[in-house]
Amino acid sequence: MYFLSGWPKRLLCPLGTPAEAPFHVQSDPQRTFFAVLAPVRLSIWYSRPSVLIVTYKEPEKSSSQFGSYKQAEWRPDSTMIAVSTAYGYILFFHITSPRGDKYLYEPVYPKGSPQMKGTPHFKEEQCAPALNLEMRKILDLQAPIMSLQSVLEDLLVATSDGLLHLIHWEGMTNGRKAINLCTVPFSVDLQSSRAGSFLGFADVHIRDMEYCATLDGFAVVFNDGKIGFITPVSSRFTAEQLHGVWPQDVVDGTCVAVNNKYRLMAFGCASGSVQVYTIDNTTGAMLLSHKLELTAKQYPDIWNKTGAVKLVRWSPDNSVVTVTWESGGLSLWSVFGAQLICTLGGDFAYRSDGTKKDPLKINSMSWGAEGYHLWVVSGFGAHNTGMESDSKSVVKQPGLLLFQFIKSVLTVNPCMSNQEQVLLQGEDRLYLNCGEASQMQSARGSSAHSERKAGGGRSPFADSGLESQGLSSLLGHRHWHVVQISNTYLESNWPIRFSAIDKLGQNIAVVGKFGFAHYSLLTKKWKLFGNITQEQNMIVTGGLAWWNDFIVLACYNISDRQEELRVYLRTSNLDNAFAHVTRAQAETLLLSVFRDVVVVFRADCSICLYSIERKSDGPSTTAGIQVLQEVSMSRYIPHPFLVVSVTLTSVSTENGITLKMPQQARDAESIMLNLAGQLIMMQRDRSGPQIREKDSNPSQRKLLPFCPPVVLAQSVENVWTTCRANKQKRHLLEALWLSCGGAGMKVWLPLFPRDHRKPHSFLSQRIMLPFHINIYPLAVLFEDALVLGAVNDTLLYDSLYTRSSAREQLETVVHCARKTEYALWNYLFAAVGNPKDLFEECLMAQDLDTAASYLIILQNMEVPAVSRQHATLLFNTALEQGKWDLCRHMIRFLKAIGSGESETPPSTPTAQEPSSSGGFEFFRNRSISLSQSAENVPASKFSLQKTLSMPSGPSGKRWSKDSDCAENMYIDMMLWRHARRLLEEVRLKDLGCFAAQLGFELIGWLCKERARAARVDNFVLALKRLHKDFLWPLPIIPASSLGSPFKNGKSRTVGEQLLRSQSADPFLSLETDTGVSHVQRSQSWLGDIGPTPPETDPASSHGPQMQDAFLSPLSNKGDECSIGSATDLTESSSVADGDWTVVGEDFSTLSLTQSELEHISMELASKGPHKSQVQLRYLLHIFMEAGCLDWCVVIGLILRESSVINQIVVLIQSSEVDGEMLQNIKTGLHAVARWASTDCPGYKPFLNIIKPQVQKLSELTEEQVQPEAFQPVTVGKTPEHAGPRAEESRGSLGHGSVPQGEVGGGSLVSRKEEDATRAQEEESFQDGTYDCSVS
Repeated sequence: MYFLSGWPKRLLCPLGTPAEAPFHVQSDPQRTFFAVLAPVRLSIWYSRPSVLIVTYKEPEKSSSQFGSYKQAEWRPDSTMIAVSTAYGYILFFHITSPRGDKYLYEPVYPKGSPQMKGTPHFKEEQCAPALNLEMRKILDLQAPIMSLQSVLEDLLVATSDGLLHLIHWEGMTNGRKAINLCTVPFSVDLQSSRAGSFLGFADVHIRDMEYCATLDGFAVVFNDGKIGFITPVSSRFTAEQLHGVWPQDVVDGTCVAVNNKYRLMAFGCASGSVQVYTIDNTTGAMLLSHKLELTAKQYPDIWNKTGAVKLVRWSPDNSVVTVTWESGGLSLWSVFGAQLICTLGGDFAYRSDGTKKDPLKINSMSWGAEGYHLWVVSGFGAHNTGMESDSKSVVKQPGLLLFQFIKSVLTVNPCMSNQEQVLLQGEDRLYLNCGEASQMQSARGSSAHSERKAGGGRSPFADSGLESQGLSSLLGHRHWHVVQISNTYLESNWPIRFSAIDKLGQNIAVVGKFGFAHYSLLTKKWKLFGNITQEQNMIVTGGLAWWNDFIVLACYNISDRQEELRVYLRTSNLDNAFAHVTRAQAETLLLSVFRDVVVVFRADCSICLYSIERKSDGPSTTAGIQVLQEVSMSRYIPHPFLVVSVTLTSVSTENGITLKMPQQARDAESIMLNLAGQLIMMQRDRSGPQIREKDSNPSQRKLLPFCPPVVLAQSVENVWTTCRANKQKRHLLEALWLSCGGAGMKVWLPLFPRDHRKPHSFLSQRIMLPFHINIYPLAVLFEDALVLGAVNDTLLYDSLYTRSSAREQLETVVHCARKTEYALWNYLFAAVGNPKDLFEECLMAQDLDTAASYLIILQNMEVPAVSRQHATLLFNTALEQGKWDLCRHMIRFLKAIGSGESETPPSTPTAQEPSSSGGFEFFRNRSISLSQSAENVPASKFSLQKTLSMPSGPSGKRWSKDSDCAENMYIDMMLWRHARRLLEEVRLKDLGCFAAQLGFELIGWLCKERARAARVDNFVLALKRLHKDFLWPLPIIPASSLGSPFKNGKSRTVGEQLLRSQSADPFLSLETDTGVSHVQRSQSWLGDIGPTPPETDPASSHGPQMQDAFLSPLSNKGDECSIGSATDLTESSSVADGDWTVVGEDFSTLSLTQSELEHISMELASKGPHKSQVQLRYLLHIFMEAGCLDWCVVIGLILRESSVINQIVVLIQSSEVDGEMLQNIKTGLHAVARWASTDCPGYKPFLNIIKPQVQKLSELTEEQVQPEAFQPVTVGKTPEHAGPRAEESRGSLGHGSVPQGEVGGGSLVSRKEEDATRAQEEESFQDGTYDCSVS
């Protein structure tokens, strides 16, 4: 219905003290001028442009005599203003124009401009006139004046002494005495006795009143809160001829406003609600129609805290009412109570942090021309003390605001209710929800093709069966097509009064002050009158409508002083020579088209039906109009202004007729008339003799008369019907849709009998179904039974300036921008700042989410290079802060900039797609808990030979498939740079999260960076940093263990075997069983591991008693990479609260000494969190795959597992490894040994254990000849050391074994495993990316 448009304008008022601030605004009857009152000033403003014309300032001497100004009222001809003062005076001001052709403002056009000053009415329309204000008369009523009301040629004044004064505009009382309200009888209705109750106390007076012309009386509010309606029982306005009615249950009235079109009186109440009354036609009593009130469901925090209603104002077209309260706020409601806008809730009332804002306080308001503007005098804020001296306090100062609205075309041209498009009109533009032009063009083409096929030469617009072509594009279409109205037409014809769109949504016509113009959505061109005199000689009175490609309108011919009905062809020049003109008997108030019939409602309360047909007279094409039928409605309509809409429909209550005579069913069966909210239906009277269609020419036969009217529904705002026919959907196309304001909608559906049976005479032929909707209906799609509406998301002006911090302001600005149409963004950011600067402020404030919103703004307002630059800044910041969701969005955003496909997300790899992520997909998608057995795991979960294979380049297959795209390389470079920085700063935990969250190809990148960023420069520093990042405690040595056998590392003890069994790391054990030595090994950069070392005892490396609690994949393929590592990474068993009895091969119980128990307990205490252990093992697996052996050594040291060091030594023995890396490992281990001797003796026992491996490493380092000779073998193959062992494929657990010389006695002692069902799934890395289950 009505929607806020853009940001309110603040008009510059003359500077002065706060005591001189404006407090009252009142428009003249034509809404061209506005009177603005300050305590001692009267100012006249012009509406377009909104400028101040003249100001009268009361001299100090007379001001002290009269008192301050209070109210203003215009004379109907806008030549005088009456101003009431505080001390009971009325000042009459005359408005005069200076002699000569003087204007205050004139437009200046460049030389050669087509806008010439010779245009008729140019001065009146384009220039702000220069006016003079002169006080001519002063009237003293000797009592404070409560209300002023202009009634025809008189001024009705209510004073605080309980008197009503009827004063002539020339300042004379005409000898009439004032009326004392105490002498006016009041009753509940006009049928009561004249000796009814009186206002029986002396101090009663009228607080507010307004005259209602269609009710011929005054709606009044008394000072005690009672409300009433005073009407003269005769033409004389005297106390003896007045009678009042009132509802006895209202005692808190504050203000009143009347709606002449719907005969409604809206009374504001102290409770915050508005009670809307009407007058019963029979008894004259006041009947409650409905209430306008906020509900606790919609506004739980404010619904009962608004204070009293302060002002109520109906719009000029009487379709909406605006309400404001003492506590502030602005709301907009439809005629019968549908809430359209309220600034006390949602985006209007709350900040982003949920705190409440101070609502906008309104002292006075008045509607502008056609309801496009609302002039508001804003008041002081409720909490103005202590405010900062910035823009926030400026908004709270009183001033003039101009709210701008757009409205539905149904408010002024109800014949558009048979259209299926939503059309909104503003003062200089139109909003249309049509589909794309290509869709409309195709619809038009299909229509034309079907007509040519049928052999007809008619226009494609002429076929009513094709009227819904292309309407499917309306469904779900959320973007408005904005049409700017021609400035040439607006210059002399503002404001726009009517608009209409054709059936196909391809052509629009608009009507301003004079003439009309039309626009084609296909050609994007306006067509105006070539002869400006013809345009200025016609005033469209009853609206306009489209019939095929003709425009039908009713107008008044100024030069001939004649009412006319005209038809113009769209394709011809806009000239009266091409128009068909028919004279009308009276002024046309409403016009509508039904198929080939034009129906008009005239000022004499008659309805006339015309037939319209296309005629071809030689080369020119015109339309002919003939009168078909006239129907007088004067008996049923008290005032012609009360008729809201009139339409012709095929709806009938007699379904049997439509069954017997389908041809007649398509004719106009009934007239629907909306009379002040009452829907009246008049059907064809078929009770008399029927006329057969074949007996006479349809254009000449006499139409059937209409039956007396029947009321179908009450409180009706809009009615929707269609003229189409569809046998498959008769029940939908013959339905009648009603909008009933706050009561929701109603649909009047036909009830057809089954199988064409004869309907029962005692059953209803139709049913009325009511239902509620959460939008205001603007159009109905009949075939789909869909209702279209619009939602107002425009924010009020003070949302930007009432924030408590700069960060909240940034959020608000981008929030407003995202809810504002793109065409207004330039205006918005011109006021609040450049979006690039605001984006940088968000980055400095570390508010990355808001910065991302600004990036979307920049993408639409700037070139792609700027968007890419800012996106890079945000991406790098998000990487540093670990905002992984934002990082993923930024990757998509950057790719979209490069590819130009902003809506297409980047492709993601499938499960079968090769990748070098080092098993990240495997761990990110796992869903099988450790408590599951290996048999329950799907085989596909372990087919990881491709997933774990090394890439052939720096990026895996996922990105290499579009490696030719520069954007992918650009993103890769940023990711590589971030990973390099993380490694240089020894932030392995962050590196793991980074790789897992973004799918970074970590193994491939590490392979490339082995000798550079992935090289450990300082082993001690790396070890310390890992202890800190993974919350891993440094090892300590108990005093009793100084003589422990754990120091020398020569003999394997029960305690060490127990601890090593707890580590559960079979994938780190490289000893292979002879049973799998024949399996073909795959080549990798590590080379061939070779046969089983002779010192390894297969029997000692795996025992049959250790198979009950570990999962190992079943695999017999030698070319598959090891999954044992993945199984072991999820090991969560602990002996902290288990049984200390250790079971050996012979099941004999071994006793532990006190020193051994103490050592074991200290070892357990020095273990870190289980989550950190899983993360470290996974990183160890990654670095082992990538060949970064120095990092493997560091992780092996922190885990204190000799099997890791042993595995590295075996790998070095069986493969050619870079000599520089070997030297780095040797140097690093010596540095760790020195650090352990001085600062961390807890590491010395473990260093003693791995001393043989360190010695062997030194020997290998000395044997290296030329490190440069190292060449990787078949890069990209699966490392053999990760291959599954045969005993692992059978479900056994192969713990890391050591050479025979290191194992005392060669016997392997195991411990009893904890119950596997107690293992829990935990996250491996933060943010919920990894857990401890295997899939």
